[in-house]
Amino acid sequence: MQTQKVGGLQMGRKTLPFGRWVIGLAVGLVVFSGCISRAHAKQDFRQFLESFWPQAKRAGVSRSMFLRAIGGITPDPSIMKAQSSQPEFVSPVWTYIDRAVSDKRLEAGKQAMIEREQLLTQISQKYGVEKQILLAIWGLESTYGKNKGDKDVIRSLATMAYTGRRRTYGRKQLIAALKILQKGDIHLNDFRGSWAGAMGHTQFIPTTYNHYAVDFTGDGTRDIWNSVGDALASTANYLKRSGWQTGKTWGYEVVMPKGYNYVVSGLGIKKSLKAWQRLGIKRVNGRAFPRLGDRAELLLPAGARGPAFLVLKNFRVLMRYNVSVSYVLAVGHLGDRLLGYGPFVQPWPKQDRLLKYVEQKEIQVRLKQKGYKIGKIDGKIGGRTKRALRAFQKRVGVPADGHPTYAILEKLRR
Repeated sequence: MQTQKVGGLQMGRKTLPFGRWVIGLAVGLVVFSGCISRAHAKQDFRQFLESFWPQAKRAGVSRSMFLRAIGGITPDPSIMKAQSSQPEFVSPVWTYIDRAVSDKRLEAGKQAMIEREQLLTQISQKYGVEKQILLAIWGLESTYGKNKGDKDVIRSLATMAYTGRRRTYGRKQLIAALKILQKGDIHLNDFRGSWAGAMGHTQFIPTTYNHYAVDFTGDGTRDIWNSVGDALASTANYLKRSGWQTGKTWGYEVVMPKGYNYVVSGLGIKKSLKAWQRLGIKRVNGRAFPRLGDRAELLLPAGARGPAFLVLKNFRVLMRYNVSVSYVLAVGHLGDRLLGYGPFVQPWPKQDRLLKYVEQKEIQVRLKQKGYKIGKIDGKIGGRTKRALRAFQKRVGVPADGHPTYAILEKLRR
């Protein structure tokens, strides 16, 4: 090779000034060390998977199936990143519901109700779960089968089992996923789902699949990935076995009386609809409650300034499917809209400033500094934090709804 040397270092036909050569060397070392780190990560991942074998064996997974499932997989960087990221904002309930119950999803649901009428009737009659609820879950979970997830389920769960905040979940679900493969309901190449391992038309996680999935079509497999019948029947079976009450709704939007004591609110306080009615709470639009003996909880998802709901047992059953209040409200509301009911009557307080995660954490810190018991400071406004917040709100003379807002944070700062 011909070389030149002109005020720099010999580099074949090209020369580089010394400073640029040093920078290039440094960048090269960083890239090289990154490659080494990735190589070590892959090696550690393979060692973890091999160490996981005894647990899989105890669960009844064969060695040949285990090796076939984990063969050649590497950790998924996108899942590692998703697990380690801390959300800066929590999406407000009205934003979630507006997206979940969009005009497009509503129209697609009405079309699906027409196209799947016979199937939905058969499933509803067998399991006692209303058609609109099954359609609403299907719509929210996969947009009626359009977005079922394209991640490798084994790779996703193995990554979660290996590292991150949800290792216990990942390991439990990985065992369940291996058992699904062992049973033969799905081929390894078709074993696809969301980044967290939720699968099929209605996004069952593997443990839920193993306990509740059914072969509604009678073809010998519980195919929630490709069979709408199996997927919706499996969902109906899950809800029914979780306590679904046939012929009853999830809840009612209600109007609150002036001067109401909002300390008497929140999930956990149950009264008959008749008892709530005695406190001045009425159903919107002057409608009557069909069964005054039904027990309900008063839910204020956006505080005293937003819509209020009396939610029944079926609301709690839906929370077993997904513990998010926003999700369950969206399922119930989408189901009602599919039946022809209108939007919520009371407006959402969309003008309220959205709290950042660090501000929610600050609320907890300041409540604790003032002597209130709030439990773990984690930026999540759970039951204990809400109880403390209600006590503070009552002290400063504002509605004690336990709802975190920027206005209450400012009062805490003062």
